[in-house]
Amino acid sequence: MAIAAQKQCTLEQPEESPVSHKLCEMFWTLGPAYARWAESRLRREGLSPQRIRLMAFLRKSGPSKMRALRNELGVTATSVTALVDSLQKEGMVTRRPDPADRRATLIALTPEAEQQLKAMCGPFKNQVAEIFSGFSAEEQREFLDLLARVRAALVERDILKETSPQ
Repeated sequence: MAIAAQKQCTLEQPEESPVSHKLCEMFWTLGPAYARWAESRLRREGLSPQRIRLMAFLRKSGPSKMRALRNELGVTATSVTALVDSLQKEGMVTRRPDPADRRATLIALTPEAEQQLKAMCGPFKNQVAEIFSGFSAEEQREFLDLLARVRAALVERDILKETSPQ
């Protein structure tokens, strides 16, 4: 929907557009492109950045409710359910009742998933981070600070939940 809106909202001539509009267009273009590029860096078939992020969150946070996973990934309940279903089918996560809330289910990593994460997370992040190699360390820190401000604005508007960035 955002892509369709973006295409319909480009009626202004580029030189007439305010900088904030140009930023919107850049994010609309770069977000999906970056996700595709990151996915292309995965060597093991069947893995995606979202699946790795979900597993890394579980590794860092321990067994978690679906709501926490959804908030961390910034995806819909349907999407996180599909991710968890797929990972469970592959033996990477388990579901178990939450002892503190009998209505809730906790999602936890299996020992196999822990081993896979140890083996692939660092190399994957190194490959994906390569796209920033054209920036100095100082430029990367400045960019990160600016993106943190965008993230904070999204949290303030209840689009993302307050969690520490990865």
